[in-house]
Amino acid sequence: MLVLLYLPIVLLAVFSLNNGTTLTFPLKGFTLTWYQAMVGDQALLGAARNSLVVATAAATAATALGFAVSQAVLRFRFTGRRLLLGLAGAPLVVPFVVLGVALFLLFTALGIPRSLLTIAAGHSVVALPYATLILLARMVGLDPALEEAAMDLGATYPVTLRRVIIPLLGPSLLSAWLTCFIVSFDEVALANFLAGGDPTFPVFLYGQLRFAQRLPVLIAMAVVLMIGTIILTLIANRLRSRD
Repeated sequence: MLVLLYLPIVLLAVFSLNNGTTLTFPLKGFTLTWYQAMVGDQALLGAARNSLVVATAAATAATALGFAVSQAVLRFRFTGRRLLLGLAGAPLVVPFVVLGVALFLLFTALGIPRSLLTIAAGHSVVALPYATLILLARMVGLDPALEEAAMDLGATYPVTLRRVIIPLLGPSLLSAWLTCFIVSFDEVALANFLAGGDPTFPVFLYGQLRFAQRLPVLIAMAVVLMIGTIILTLIANRLRSRD
């Protein structure tokens, strides 16, 4: 299982250095030409920039919503509390293709044109469960007496959130944000349905695979983004373990 998981990633890095356009052995030498070509490919860089914008917006929205859901479920008692938690986790079990079609129909019915905004909205939905679960795990161990003490000393609830709860949850909030960012940046099924004239990088990559001469440059960009994703994942895991 580990071989099937990691061997393709290793081969991806190897072929990004191949001095040829065909993905076959033996290699025709090693070169950095494809990485140099990647820097000058404006369409490719534009798609990567779109993914950064979408992932940043989606991660911010999902983390804020996840914090609100976690706080409401753990600190308040109201009818539908379990339903709220179930709805927040529902995107984990709904196929992305089904959700993509549903959101496409919704935005079409509302007359909202497809754009980076619609992609970010869809990615906020699928990233919400990750933010909620990460923050719930941390907030369960947070002593409610700290909030009560702050309000006994005259702080309003918004001030208690800003001065007590959020600082204590700082590493977990950042970890949740990074996780949501990774989920959004790598997602292709929803983005394929919701993209307008500005595709994200996964959608651009999928559309360019039919052009053989473009493949080495795409592989080089994929390796760079994969390294970035791995680094962000390690940072998020480190923050969760420290918290």
